[in-house]
Amino acid sequence: MNLFSSKIVRLNAEMFPISRFEQEQYDAHGITPVSVEVQAGEELVEAVADADAVMVVSQALPAEVVNAMQRCRVICRLGVGTDKIDVATVTRCGIVLANVADFCVEEQADHAFALLLAVARRLNEMRNCMLDARYDDGRHQSRPLRRLPGRTLGLVGFGGSARAMARRAVGFGMRIIATRRDMSAIDREAESLGVQMMPLEQLLAESDFLSLHLPLDDRTHHLFDRPTLMKMKPGSVLINTARGAIVDEDALAEVLGTGHLAGAGLDTFDVIDVHDPQPGPPKHPLFRMENVVFTPHVAAFSIDSSRDVAHGSVANLVDVLSGKWPRADRIVNPRVEPRWPLSPGND
Repeated sequence: MNLFSSKIVRLNAEMFPISRFEQEQYDAHGITPVSVEVQAGEELVEAVADADAVMVVSQALPAEVVNAMQRCRVICRLGVGTDKIDVATVTRCGIVLANVADFCVEEQADHAFALLLAVARRLNEMRNCMLDARYDDGRHQSRPLRRLPGRTLGLVGFGGSARAMARRAVGFGMRIIATRRDMSAIDREAESLGVQMMPLEQLLAESDFLSLHLPLDDRTHHLFDRPTLMKMKPGSVLINTARGAIVDEDALAEVLGTGHLAGAGLDTFDVIDVHDPQPGPPKHPLFRMENVVFTPHVAAFSIDSSRDVAHGSVANLVDVLSGKWPRADRIVNPRVEPRWPLSPGND
């Protein structure tokens, strides 16, 4: 298929406009995508029905939309998570689904560790003490704090961002423990960092700080419900820069209210939609708690990650439309039987 004759639809054109890095990549390959901003329904179906390829940031692509893509060869996610895309239907339709899994691992680790430090040093409370001229109160609240060296960081999942988090924790002199689905795999980097692998229940009981590094799927949805949160070590802190729905946020607010957990650092949410085009201030109890530090799903962002995701996503697009498989680590559905045969790519 000729790249110049392919119809490439770029969704989320207004909420996430094409970056200069992305545009440079399109220009380099002579590609002119059709930029579209639609939310759902017939407009979305009409926009993608005759597309040869779809580029997407945050738009949901349910089964009825995917089924309408009669010509589509590849869906390129400008990012990592694919929980808003019906992967099973994409695969059944013979469409390759590609992402850029490693584009923001350093940024996510930076952000997760920043949240950890902010909760550990009670920065929300200290800011309020400062603004209210409660200086002595700030000193009083800070005296029971603990230093980080020697404390335990638990990582749930041990992919790229968790490894980057572990490297940072080594520099702070922390003990690092982790759990993952394949507990039997030999992991040289984990060994070199001194990371101890253990079952989830043991990790919950031993972690002073627990950071989530999991995809959202049927197995991880509300994995951290009230019973799981109550199994965490008393006085520990939960950090979530992964996906909001991994945590039952009503339960988290309740458990924080009991004092069982010391705090939380959150960059992803289930109770609010940070991509709502007409958002209002959050009203959930979590956002009224001083011991919860929160940011609006920004852990992935930097100039560097914007460049990397643009380069990787357009490379995936060009590969498939040129008749090649993308890099193996970027194929979300490797068992797909493509509508048009693909030759091996260059890993």
